[in-house]
Amino acid sequence: MNARMSGRQVRRFCAPPPEGARLLQEAVSRLGLSARGHDRVLKVARTIADLEGCERIAAEHVSEAVQYRGLDRCL
Repeated sequence: MNARMSGRQVRRFCAPPPEGARLLQEAVSRLGLSARGHDRVLKVARTIADLEGCERIAAEHVSEAVQYRGLDRCL
């Protein structure tokens, strides 16, 4: 289950491609995400990729996860 991954597991199983990593770093800067928030975005991106049947996280998955995180912070 993605929600129960440790930080080490997140780094191992949720590594985004370079474009996704850039998107995530920009989100960290703009949204002021903590390290925990950063990992949560990656876990959501991993879940999105899983639902689409993708073995690897793509930049689109990171982008969608960031959007959800932004919406969550607005509520």
